[in-house]
Amino acid sequence: MNPDNAIHSAANLLRAGDTVAFPTETVYGLGADAANPLALHKVFEAKGRPTDHPLIIHIADSSHLSVWAQHIPDMAWKLAAAFWPGPLTLILRRHEQVLNAVTGGQDTVALRVPDHPVAIALLRAFGSGIAAPSANRFGRVSPTSAHHVREELGTKVGMILDGGSCRVGVESTIISLVHDKAVLLRPGGLSIAAIEDTLKQKIILTQAAEQKIRVPGVLSAHYAPATPMELHCADALFQRARHLSAQGCKVVVLGLGRASENDISDIGFDYFPMPELAEDYAHMLYATLRQFDRAGLDYLLVEHPPDTWPWFAVKDRLRRGAQSR
Repeated sequence: MNPDNAIHSAANLLRAGDTVAFPTETVYGLGADAANPLALHKVFEAKGRPTDHPLIIHIADSSHLSVWAQHIPDMAWKLAAAFWPGPLTLILRRHEQVLNAVTGGQDTVALRVPDHPVAIALLRAFGSGIAAPSANRFGRVSPTSAHHVREELGTKVGMILDGGSCRVGVESTIISLVHDKAVLLRPGGLSIAAIEDTLKQKIILTQAAEQKIRVPGVLSAHYAPATPMELHCADALFQRARHLSAQGCKVVVLGLGRASENDISDIGFDYFPMPELAEDYAHMLYATLRQFDRAGLDYLLVEHPPDTWPWFAVKDRLRRGAQSR
């Protein structure tokens, strides 16, 4: 189908109350009209998502902010100007018209402008907000290609727009601004340092639960492959792999860079080198987890990434994915 025709068809499906999976720079989203409760129900049903778990509303540009939020602080406009379109979600006071199905019944709303030409074209053609969590079953690994969406949700989606592989590969950074303070609720594709440089102030690092604000992707167990996954420091990684292999388990180790000959000589498991740069690792993470989920493994062992700020989002996803087991 011609790309323009595909966008037109997708926008019409959204108006008719159906769902559309579409690419963003982070992951693929499962979108529905943010103002249509029946359409939103289809999203929750397709994902098996709890109805009190809020959704992110995607908008075409920052001029739509005041449609969905009120009492918008100057910090929000400053961050929007600096980072939208991009992997930043802002938590703001909801406008009265925003549906409880979108916010999980809270008085806050999550908003962002995605940085992908297909997503922006769809938002402009639709003309309103699209509520979209990741296009996968709840708690599972997010999709970073149209193939992943088809594999995960199949016919549960009205239409899938194929925009290639997602550039960032992990979800957006979520910042709350509801108390006139910038509070990190979820690390993601935008660095904390970039946000702090723009605001000229430190970000408060906290858990969403401490703020009593529910946001996507912060359950202790989330982003989980079907294969049991364990996270280990480098010293324990190969010891654990050898132990499991000796028991007859089929094991793959995801390590940082290439392993030494001592580590992988006479081993009974497979070693897969992951990128040593955080940005490249994030881009590959979900696709790699899905690849090995199809390999019939007993265990997937992952080397713990460095304890430095560039790795904050990757560490968060790996920790939650491993916690599911």
